[in-house]
Amino acid sequence: MTALSALTAATAPAAETASVVQSIDWLAITPVVLPAAVALVVLVADLFVPERLKPLLGWLSVAGLAAATATLLPLRAGDRATFCLSTDPGACSYTADHFTLVIQFLVLTGALVTALLSVTAVRDARMPAGEYWFLLLSSAAGAALLPASRDLATLIVALEVASLPAFALVGMRRGDRLSSEAALKFFLSSVTATAVSLLGVSFVYAATGSLHLTQVADRLEDVPGQLDTLAMAGVALTLVGFAFKTAAVPFHFWVPDTYVGAPLPIAGYLSVIGKAVGFTGLILVTVIAFPAYSDIWGPALAVLAALTMTLGNAAALRQRADRPGSAVRLLAWSSVGQAGYLLVPIAAAAYSDRDQIGSTVAYALMYAAVNLGAFAVAALVARTKPLHRISDYRGLYAERPAAALALAFFLLCLAGLPPGLIGLFAKVTVFRSAVDAGLGWLAVVMAVNVVIALYYYLRWTALLFRAPEGAAEAVRTKAPWPVTAAIAITAVTAVVLSGAPQLVLRFAAGSLFPQ
Repeated sequence: MTALSALTAATAPAAETASVVQSIDWLAITPVVLPAAVALVVLVADLFVPERLKPLLGWLSVAGLAAATATLLPLRAGDRATFCLSTDPGACSYTADHFTLVIQFLVLTGALVTALLSVTAVRDARMPAGEYWFLLLSSAAGAALLPASRDLATLIVALEVASLPAFALVGMRRGDRLSSEAALKFFLSSVTATAVSLLGVSFVYAATGSLHLTQVADRLEDVPGQLDTLAMAGVALTLVGFAFKTAAVPFHFWVPDTYVGAPLPIAGYLSVIGKAVGFTGLILVTVIAFPAYSDIWGPALAVLAALTMTLGNAAALRQRADRPGSAVRLLAWSSVGQAGYLLVPIAAAAYSDRDQIGSTVAYALMYAAVNLGAFAVAALVARTKPLHRISDYRGLYAERPAAALALAFFLLCLAGLPPGLIGLFAKVTVFRSAVDAGLGWLAVVMAVNVVIALYYYLRWTALLFRAPEGAAEAVRTKAPWPVTAAIAITAVTAVVLSGAPQLVLRFAAGSLFPQ
């Protein structure tokens, strides 16, 4: 990171060439450095640890992610920054404000649940342990870096550090054709989106002469007339890479095949942490760097939100219960629809104020808990029914009552129905942000899509409590305790949030950025 900040300073205009990196605040960057350090330890240890002890690498990774999450506590004041320019102390490459801390908590806890699900998945699928845990920790470190990034160079680097290991994780099941195809499709489409974003960043730098978000925002307010078109093109192209990560239409086509081909823990990881990366990047570049061009990105994101939620829910509605992979595909298309809801407050920020993005953060916290929980139950069911069909969940309550009740609660939260009150309140918060911004048409589109989504969520929920097919009783195997722990953690979190929704909805009521 020191080299990155030095490079940023070196590429600044003549007035900034004398800038140097200030002293490093090691406590502020610990949530990023710790997972990266554990990743290197795991990679080296894999060379020396005998095969029978390879599961210890997984538990070391779990411990590293738990420790990284704990390091957020000393930072809760949200008043730290580092890698700042000496000529402009307000222009920093790394800022640990409240927005950063909330997203880092989401990322690290999501990665922790993914690691718990992966402990048994790595062993059962005979995936290479050292490589798997190194890639997962590296991706988590990149995802934790992104919300703290406050210059365009660090943003792109963090985006790629989070993404590149994910390509390999998707294709980790060697010899599996679906896994290889999913990894290739994910890789090619993501690389294309990144190339477009890099072109946009270069245009923005050419128009403003800076990469720091606060300086870019100031200089875009007064762009020379001959550079205005270049700046507008740069703003539009920069958004592409982050829109791809959010699976916004028309950058969504990789999602269903990638989720089906990936190991289930990684599919859950992409559905939550991958989206968090995309939405974080979108928020930072739009609300902090490009407010001067809100008349461009505001309507664009509003249209993307409407298209994304509509297409995602329509595709989820068409999933056949007896088709192999239909359960994962429904969750994949559902995540596309949910991405549309998450885009609404970001679009609304262009028409009112940037505090609207708190609604996206609140919704993302709810979505992370319940969606990871749904994938955790899917991982449990897949141990005896590996075809991942929706019909495989018929009669799950008779076989595994606790898992069925947990999945039903997760689906009701996603649908926004009681007793999943946190899902209902989160949707109301997002709906209100659209209304307050004067986007009545978008609020109507969202309301229609919520009704559409009710059908396929309730259809799956009802299936859990129907009588099992056939007279023979299903064979029940003992659930591995790490998978049980992942389900329990997400279920308890969802129940607590429904009982005390203010724990996350308070983020929608105020500003997460320093005033």
